[in-house]
Amino acid sequence: MDWITLTLSLIVIVISAHLLFSENHTNAPPCIKGWIPWFGAALEFGKAPLDFIADARAKHGPVFTVYATGKRLTFVTLHEDFRTFFMSKDVDFEQAVQDACYNTASISKESFFKFHPACNALIKGRLTPGNSAMLATHLCEEFNEQLELLGDSGTRCLNDLVRSVMYPAVMSNLLGKCNSPQQNGSMKEFKERFTVYDEGFEYGSQLPDMFLREWSTAKHWLLSLMGNMIVRAEEGEHTDTGRKTLLQHLVTTITDKFLPNYGLLMLWASLANAIPITFWAIAFMMSKPSTYKKAMEEIHATLKNQDTKNTSITLEDLQEMPYVKWCILEATRLRAPGAITRRVVRPLKLQNYIIPPGDMLMVSPYWAHRNPEYFPDPEEFKPERWEEADLVKNVFLEGFVAFGGGKYQCPGRWYAIMELHMFVAMILYKFDFTLLDPLPKPSSLHLVGTQQPEGPCTVEYRHR
Repeated sequence: MDWITLTLSLIVIVISAHLLFSENHTNAPPCIKGWIPWFGAALEFGKAPLDFIADARAKHGPVFTVYATGKRLTFVTLHEDFRTFFMSKDVDFEQAVQDACYNTASISKESFFKFHPACNALIKGRLTPGNSAMLATHLCEEFNEQLELLGDSGTRCLNDLVRSVMYPAVMSNLLGKCNSPQQNGSMKEFKERFTVYDEGFEYGSQLPDMFLREWSTAKHWLLSLMGNMIVRAEEGEHTDTGRKTLLQHLVTTITDKFLPNYGLLMLWASLANAIPITFWAIAFMMSKPSTYKKAMEEIHATLKNQDTKNTSITLEDLQEMPYVKWCILEATRLRAPGAITRRVVRPLKLQNYIIPPGDMLMVSPYWAHRNPEYFPDPEEFKPERWEEADLVKNVFLEGFVAFGGGKYQCPGRWYAIMELHMFVAMILYKFDFTLLDPLPKPSSLHLVGTQQPEGPCTVEYRHR
């Protein structure tokens, strides 16, 4: 009798899942459901989500829904609807990301909704253009120190090279010198653990730890490391810059046991996108001789005959190198995140559809930046297109949404742009590079964060 009961139970579960799976919503967008109850189109979607989005738009139009693992993901692809996505009171950012924050940093739901607004305000306030300027001198010193550790010459994967320099420098700048992994001898292990955590972040945001053992091990190692960093931040009055670090400000903002967990999210946010964008900017520039030549002429004209062992780059110097900044923003355009999300909390009218509450509303900056109406020859790396933007007033090109929009636009964007601008100018001034591999294609596997290279990109470098 037991097997009969089990069989009947399975039939009931399958039928119930099918009924739920087949639920229809009046005036909802076309829905791609797949054929497996609950899983829906997850398997097909997960193979190459960016390609899936492009194919679905061509087939179903500018608004469509993908049903996957019990969730409805409704994609918005027309620029005219982006304002609704970012500004409507019928969608919510925090509800969209709460589960992901629990999975990736083990922050409870109650704590997240209590402290996330304060965290966002803290980072936005501490990393304004003005405050980022106060961090610039120390960041320049850190870049100098880390770049000199590369030695006089070598051959190396460009992505790994960028990581080895930017990880300790940015961590020292934002978390304190004492918390740089280079300082306490854990650089090799940190790089390995953080790389595993970063590369598995998207899967980790969706799946329980039990399905991702290596990733889970890396996460808990980083949480332990962050706990030690917080102890040092609480003990130290000030850093060698004479001001509190961003981590020290976080310590005074979060007052529950999840403080290390928020620290881990802040660490990931400060490193995860900056490193691949730096890689892409340098790789794009080296792959186009005319672009590389123009950038180098601008860098040398600004820095003149500075010592390549101890190079100083000020914010005034960066203003004299707009073309380098255009290259960075163009790399950001081409390798922007696959998707950013909001949760629909009340019925939302979009085009001729009504998006039901509970749907995850998705915009893909990666595909938005390939709209030829706003970016002619969208697949081409053309830094010159950014001449039309008013970057002096921090105004990007129309159609550029890499940093999101509305209340929850990336709070650290001004620091990130300054950081990348300084690093790219400095590394190209200090070193001659030769690209040994063709420019790799971006991976189409992920939606979260900047696109990673699909293949290797080896460079030969020599100190000038």
